[in-house]
This record gives sequence, C-alpha cells and structure tokens, in this order.
Amino acid sequence: MKNLINYIQSKFSLTSSDIELLKKQFVEIDAPAQTKLLKEGDIERHIYFLSQGYVKGYQNIDGKLVIQHLVPEYGFFTSLESFTNESASIEGYETITDCKLIKLSKSDFDYLQKNTTFWANLVKIITDEHLLCKLDRVKDFQILTAKERYLKFINQYPKLVLNTSVENIASFLGMEPQSLSRIRKQVTI
Repeated sequence: MKNLINYIQSKFSLTSSDIELLKKQFVEIDAPAQTKLLKEGDIERHIYFLSQGYVKGYQNIDGKLVIQHLVPEYGFFTSLESFTNESASIEGYETITDCKLIKLSKSDFDYLQKNTTFWANLVKIITDEHLLCKLDRVKDFQILTAKERYLKFINQYPKLVLNTSVENIASFLGMEPQSLSRIRKQVTI
C-alpha cells in the first residue's frame, strides 16, 4: 500500500483521512507468475496498481497472441472499456512475474469519485499519461525502425527487459521473436 500512497502523493497532497480512505477502498493481493487477472470475454471489475512485478495485457487476434501492454512497477492498468461500460473485455491480463497488486473495485472507484477532491483529478492525470503513451507508441511504429523501437524500449524500461520473455517484448514491439533475437545480438544492455 505504501507504493500506491507514495505514487498518489507524488501528484497530490493527501490528508491523513484521504490515506485512511484509500486503505479502506484498495485491496492488496499477491499473485504468482502466470496468474490470469482477466480473461478475454470476462467483465473487468477492478483497476489495478502494480506495486511489484510485471504484467502483460494481450489480445488473441486471429489465433495469435498480441501483447498490447507491458506494465512496469508503479503503473495502473485495467481493461478500460470493459471496466467503464461493464462489458465483455476484448483483452486479457496476466502476471509475468510474481506480483504484488493493489486492486480497486468499480463500486469503490465510484465511491472515491464522489467522496474525495483528488480522485477525479488523479484519474484524469493517469488517463492523460496513458493516452500520451499510446500516441507516442503509434508514432514510434510510424517512424522508428525495429532496432530503434527496441533501443527506446530498453532505455525506458531496463528492468522490464530483464524480466520479460523475448516473445512478449517482440510482440509488444511489433516484430517476430527471431527478428528481435537478431537485434539483441547487435545491442549490449
């Protein structure tokens, strides 16, 4: 819980009652590696904060697993459309490593929206950060070579590179694992 509180306090000043409220609303869980947090077709009922470990988000597109999210520590994640609309998710989430997660249910999310001054602003900041990340990723696919995308990835997420399989990283970067293996031989981490 400490990592979550520190993350929020890096963006807002919290009162002691705000902190106590967060502790009541969020639930800490431990999940071993390869735990499915959300299966495609299920309704997402939580938003997660990743306190420790790494998580992947994926879609099965024409029988091929496509990694769309690699979540580093201290990141929020959810199947946003499913969570917001209470509809079947088109994506799944699974732990890559053993993880410590902090989850917030839809009803507790709504409660925080109505009963705090900081929560709506925090959600906007996180949503804006994720949108900018997505836009940057699209731009990278348009203008960077595969090698340049990989170099940028290892500069941004050096720990994630060490804890994620070549197959997952390759899929996330839009290339085949064999191509990434060739690139990795040219690059020293």
